[in-house]
Amino acid sequence: MDKFYGAKLLQIERLILRPFMVSDAEAMYKNWASDREVTKYLTWPTHGSVDVTCRIISMWVEAGEPSPNKYEADYTWAIVLKELDEPIGSIAVVEKNRLTESFTMGYCIGRAFWGKGIMAEALWKVMGFLFDELGANAVFAQHDVENANSGRVMTKCGMKNDGTLRAYGYNNRGIVDIVCYSILKDEYKALSAQNR
Repeated sequence: MDKFYGAKLLQIERLILRPFMVSDAEAMYKNWASDREVTKYLTWPTHGSVDVTCRIISMWVEAGEPSPNKYEADYTWAIVLKELDEPIGSIAVVEKNRLTESFTMGYCIGRAFWGKGIMAEALWKVMGFLFDELGANAVFAQHDVENANSGRVMTKCGMKNDGTLRAYGYNNRGIVDIVCYSILKDEYKALSAQNR
């Protein structure tokens, strides 16, 4: 039986996507986890110290051990900007559905790196991994209705707006409306062929 190793090393021109290491704690804390502006729309609280960040990363490292199937494996990547050689954000599969062969994405990035197209590049690369290597049927993502920039990342990656679920989500702002996006395998394949 195949073993699934979760967050496989992925590279693109200016980014490396790799599993987290405990030694990433200081960079994660500094670059995004301690920033209330970054965590405002997230479901986890702003980290109060680097020790909190270290504990979270330790859990991710443990969860990244080999798994007997793709729906049990953990897929959490550090987004490393090559020119800095340190993590500036994270991207992860936050939900897996074996019956529909689908994965739901979540991501965040440090404020200093907003508006540079980095997250769209990372999301597109991870979607390729999910479709091409894990055989996904669909990839989903969602954002707080107030976080339009996150929606622009999804749209840039070819995801379609499936509508808004009112009072469906909960994050650091409280109960919020959630905008849902998806891309199907055939849609991804068509876009991928165009981009070659």
